[in-house]
Amino acid sequence: MNKQDQNSATLLRYCVGIDVSKDNLQVCVSLIDTNGKVTIKGSGKINNKTTAFESFLTWVDKHCKDKSLPVRFVMESTGVYHEQLAWYLFQKDLAVSVVLPNKAKHYLKSIGNKSKNDSIDARGLAQMGLEQNLKLWKPLSKNIYQLRMLTRHYQTLQELKNQSENQQHAILHSQVIDKFTLKHLEKLIRLYDQQIDETKQQIAKLIEKDTILKPKIEQLCQIKGLGLLSVATIIAETNGFTGFENIRQLVSFSGYDVVENQSGNRVGKTRISKKGSSRIRRILHLPAFNAVRFGEPSCQALFERVFERTQIKMKGYVAVQKKLLTKCYAIWKNDTQYDPNYNSNNVKEQKNMDKKIVPTSGTMQDIAA
Repeated sequence: MNKQDQNSATLLRYCVGIDVSKDNLQVCVSLIDTNGKVTIKGSGKINNKTTAFESFLTWVDKHCKDKSLPVRFVMESTGVYHEQLAWYLFQKDLAVSVVLPNKAKHYLKSIGNKSKNDSIDARGLAQMGLEQNLKLWKPLSKNIYQLRMLTRHYQTLQELKNQSENQQHAILHSQVIDKFTLKHLEKLIRLYDQQIDETKQQIAKLIEKDTILKPKIEQLCQIKGLGLLSVATIIAETNGFTGFENIRQLVSFSGYDVVENQSGNRVGKTRISKKGSSRIRRILHLPAFNAVRFGEPSCQALFERVFERTQIKMKGYVAVQKKLLTKCYAIWKNDTQYDPNYNSNNVKEQKNMDKKIVPTSGTMQDIAA
């Protein structure tokens, strides 16, 4: 590129990359031109507090000198720590993009970043926002955020109850039984049962009064194996499936993506990555058993097919968990009615088509399959 080309390059837009932590925000302002050149205009660190957000926008305005260019803010979805800033920027009618951590991580690797710190991450997020057409973030209804708090509180109570029951079981089967400790554990278990019931009732009330969530969740509850609590947890943990452009991203976010371990003649174990939301995998554990037990057509067929191939029941149940999750995603996104025989009908139609079609190429093994 000669000097004339460099001088004729037109500036396109600014992007502010924000690496979010509990206490601080590492920020970086970058600029891109028509030649694809990215220039860093400024970087710094501010407190992750609502009182500091106004001064943050003043700092951004200072470094974005060309007021005719658009500005985009890009951050990762880091638990709940990014939400206050994202809401603040959205209420100011500013363009905000919130990307999944895995997507940001793979992008930073693709541009050759070997080291990792807050400054590098902020610079990488700014470059990502300049080079890619990221989807704009929109806040969900407050009911979904409240639903997430309730479902997580329910899980915490259930874990505490299980812990107390395990302690109670250990004491009852010990050589020496301490009646004082046993009495306290019994009171704790009764208290946890009461709070669990109250939390379930609150979840049901919250869904009942939301005219948008209620019909969609009721539709998902028609899938055999899924109940109100399991569906509510899935919707709460995925933020109503927003931020996912396809099923593959959802599967990766939930940790159901398959990891192979094979090289040459050596074949290792194939398993799921589990690098994702453990809450989704946890809540789908029992529904997978029930879906097979009560004869959910597609889930039962999938379980039998996987078990026949691997002779491992748990692999079949994990495959059913993934199937239930993708079913929920498809029904929710397309806003369609649930048809239990949809997949089985497609399989029958495909088999009939395969019988009618005469292959013109391929090996005998391919034709037989």
